[in-house]
Amino acid sequence: MNAVHAYFLSHRTQVLWTAELLSLALLAYMVFVFGRFLLYWAGSADAFRRSRPAEPGDPAVFQWHLVIPCRDEEAVVGQTLAGLRRSSPRAHLWVVDDDSEDRTRELVQAAADRDPMIHLVQRRRPDARIGKGAALNAAYRQISDRLAPGTDRERVVLGVIDADGELAADTLALVSTEHALGRPDTGAVQIGVRMRNADDPRPLPGRGRAANAFARALVRMQDVEFQASNSGMQLLRRRTGSVGLGGNGQFVRLAALDALAGREQRPWPERALLEDYESGLELRLAGYRLTHVPETRVSQEGLVSGRRFLTQRTRWAQGNMQCLRYAGRVLRSPHYTLGGKAEVMYTFLQPVVAVLLVLLLPVTLGISLATRIFFGAAAAAFEAAYGPLMLLAFALAALPLVCWGFAYRRTVHPDRSRLLGLLWGLALWLYTYHVFLVATRAAVRLLLGRNGWAKTRRNAERTTAGAPTALEA
Repeated sequence: MNAVHAYFLSHRTQVLWTAELLSLALLAYMVFVFGRFLLYWAGSADAFRRSRPAEPGDPAVFQWHLVIPCRDEEAVVGQTLAGLRRSSPRAHLWVVDDDSEDRTRELVQAAADRDPMIHLVQRRRPDARIGKGAALNAAYRQISDRLAPGTDRERVVLGVIDADGELAADTLALVSTEHALGRPDTGAVQIGVRMRNADDPRPLPGRGRAANAFARALVRMQDVEFQASNSGMQLLRRRTGSVGLGGNGQFVRLAALDALAGREQRPWPERALLEDYESGLELRLAGYRLTHVPETRVSQEGLVSGRRFLTQRTRWAQGNMQCLRYAGRVLRSPHYTLGGKAEVMYTFLQPVVAVLLVLLLPVTLGISLATRIFFGAAAAAFEAAYGPLMLLAFALAALPLVCWGFAYRRTVHPDRSRLLGLLWGLALWLYTYHVFLVATRAAVRLLLGRNGWAKTRRNAERTTAGAPTALEA
């Protein structure tokens, strides 16, 4: 220790200069990260505030086919089919059984035997269980084969619904508006998403108060995220022409899928972790318009397990990192505006930025500790000069998320108090820090070559101790 101290004292000027330079570089990076976040939030918040409802269109001008990929979904598939038949009676329902190991196939086949609008698409290994994109492609091929000769494929729409998804009764009409599929250049539409169990007082029956309190908070934050911040993000993307498609609640024109399918008839990327977002990129690169319809929503279960939630979000973060291979094509594309290119690059780099911040944290702490130990006066002067700026950046990072809590209360629960809106916003701020954990886990998985598609188990699935949180291909 004395030798180290002596070295630092003998090289005082060089060490102080290096430490200050590194500290300023780290501070500049953090300010840059916060700045780009604030700019993105400002655009999203303005788009959210200015959004106005659209008049419903006429769904009768389209032929509707809703695709429900299933892999071991006996806990939810029956309820989902019944709900979709009520909300969308004019739509054909195509359930893709991805070689389930439970009773999914039997339940769907029984429903199909009773109802001619329900169809089973059966897949078997080794072709099955390799990802959602492959399951969707199987449905695309079977639907194409079943269409009558001469069918206008511009007026055939495929919707993708999760195995636990429920559509609002007005969904098909609102997807058919003149601003959505009513425009002939629109290739796909993404609707909003909400968590239908956000108000469940006991999401974990049989568990204690603490476990249920955590589960309620986790589901609520997912609902705030999707109905407020994610909705604002999609409305901003609607302005920049870079709307992203999600795995639940996307509606794609069959003719647009044809343009991507190729000889192998695979319009969706196979073995991709974010096949939904990647398919949207491909559609936009092919010149199709994508838009977002926030006036209607698909409901799904919010996850009540922290382990399952982190597994799901790790897959999303890893899939986002995989999308970096599109960067060159997007930047060169004439179909993306400058704003669209900037928005896509922001999205691509989100997990990368998070991982860099995680890696820089110990570096920052190490520099701070070393300078405080060996050069206390200089460290105090630096902190006095730049400490307030760090605190300001920290506060500014929290403020936008608090604002989303108020926006959520105003638009979704206007009967609740403003104080509750503030609490929701503060909770969203804390909730958002999961991004650093899942981005780091995703980066580790990439480095280890672990790229399997992990299907997160449903809340209704009961697993024994030691059972996997997800089923990975």
